[in-house]
Amino acid sequence: MGERLIKLFLVTINAFNTLKNDFKENRWWILIGLIALLIVDVLQLFIPRVVKYAIDDLTSGAITPYRLFLYGVEVLILALGIGGFRYVWRYFLLGAARRVEKALRDRLFQHLQTLSIAYFSKARVGDLMAHATNDIEAVRMSISLGVVFVVDTIILGVLTIFFMIYIHPVLTFYAVLPMPLITVMTLFFSRVIHQRFEVLQKAFASLTERVRESIAGIRVIKAYVQEKSEEEKLSWLSQDYINKNIAVTKVWGMFFPLLLFLSNLSMVIVLYLGGRLTIFQSITTGDFVAFMSYLGMLAWPMMALGWAINVIQRGSASMRRLNRIFEEAPEISDAPEVISVRSLNGGIELRGLTFSAGNGAILRGIDLTVGPGEKIVIVGRTGSGKTVLCDLLVRILEPPQGTILYDGIEIHRIPLKILRRDIGYVPQETTLFSDTIRENIAFGRLDATEREIEEAARIAQIYDDIMNLPEGMNTMIGEKGVTLSGGQRQRVAIARAVLMNPPIFILDDSLSSVDIQTEERILEGLERFLHGKTSILVTHRIAPLRRADRIVVLDEGKVVEMGDHATLLSKGGVYAELYRQRELEEELEREERVEILNSKHKIRDKFE
Repeated sequence: MGERLIKLFLVTINAFNTLKNDFKENRWWILIGLIALLIVDVLQLFIPRVVKYAIDDLTSGAITPYRLFLYGVEVLILALGIGGFRYVWRYFLLGAARRVEKALRDRLFQHLQTLSIAYFSKARVGDLMAHATNDIEAVRMSISLGVVFVVDTIILGVLTIFFMIYIHPVLTFYAVLPMPLITVMTLFFSRVIHQRFEVLQKAFASLTERVRESIAGIRVIKAYVQEKSEEEKLSWLSQDYINKNIAVTKVWGMFFPLLLFLSNLSMVIVLYLGGRLTIFQSITTGDFVAFMSYLGMLAWPMMALGWAINVIQRGSASMRRLNRIFEEAPEISDAPEVISVRSLNGGIELRGLTFSAGNGAILRGIDLTVGPGEKIVIVGRTGSGKTVLCDLLVRILEPPQGTILYDGIEIHRIPLKILRRDIGYVPQETTLFSDTIRENIAFGRLDATEREIEEAARIAQIYDDIMNLPEGMNTMIGEKGVTLSGGQRQRVAIARAVLMNPPIFILDDSLSSVDIQTEERILEGLERFLHGKTSILVTHRIAPLRRADRIVVLDEGKVVEMGDHATLLSKGGVYAELYRQRELEEELEREERVEILNSKHKIRDKFE
């Protein structure tokens, strides 16, 4: 049993090894707090001694009013000392725990930012939110109150027993006789509490994830009238969380009564044996009262032991969950052979680029050279690998060694910070933050001036739309930009990339949500802006095709055609087929738009 207790203790303590540097940084805070806590525990032990002498003087009749007043003053001074040093230990120990909590949360967020996109495709946001809130809170509790409880158990418990032995060793022996039972009971309950708390944390993560999804998807839920269904799902998860909480509470609820029962068992023993010793004058009445006071004080360390085990077990379980995240290594990071590169000039070369994911290859043997300042348009059917190619170019996905070079330098030798700083990438899925339009545009350049932000907005053809909003650039756009249309979100994202003014631009179907007329204006603005810059545009639209220096046609992950618009059209191959198909679709879009406008005019004329 002792070995199992030691093993459990080591497993629990080892979970906190990640925080050793944080403990070192806060060592003076912790040390001062522990010294103050030790002083409080010692001062508490002297009050029963003062009471003992007062009672002995009263029973012997040797007391005087002045002496009784002095006893009262001594108790008052001890109480003031206990209160003052209790404030000190709370300030320093709890303050140190808060500092460690902040450092841990900062480190968790920083580590999450280093992880690759692949990690977030398998990790649930609800789980990560639970780690950043519930788990870190449990760790904080374990290193603040948990430490206090352990120190109280050891220091106050040992010193209390020492003072009891000083009064009567044999009576102390009988008084502490039930304590081995407390150790056995503690060992059993601590294991059960730990197991159930692990399950509880997982239930909390599932509940958090469901709430997040329901709020994020509230428009879809309302559109499909699924409010009742979502309520039922959330209610089931909430009930499951409550049930698992109750399961922990049941164990915890049994632990304390049993602990108090054993404590009161000691009280029964002392009342009987101590009372007999007092009657036969083996100890004084003052000694008996002091002994009973010490026994009452000993009940707290015994209870604190239970609290400590519960709090530290919870913190240990949470710390292990956090450690599993810290053990996750980023799939994409700066390689050991990285070199010092100040900036990219814009030359790109693909050498036999083949990329596989899942059960098959997405890209197959792509060879392509793009000169600095060249304008490339990539087209292809859905699933041909266009987006994957873009992600590989910015190392969101990891390309094979030796397959992508910038200015003749292998991509893995270029620092990620330089690579992504010098590539203005607008992905297919636009991500905006719950902030002002100004802050969203300036996201990549926090030092940008107002004039630069406005110029980027004009190039992206979003400036007039912004100015028509009630608060202009200061308009809050809501989570993920929900207050803007799809086309407006895309144009804000383009403005964000334009503001960075990088030598390379990659736009992955970033004009799909704007109308044809707006697309023409954007392309005109970008054409002037992109002069001398390397640009790669993935598109399904016709307008960009005629502006390209070269068009690359992907089909089933291969480059099947390459050339300018006229040459490819004359070949009558895949490009010609895609072009004619898109030409018909855009013609239908124009006709539908004309019909909608005519209908609006007719309705307006009717009411006028």
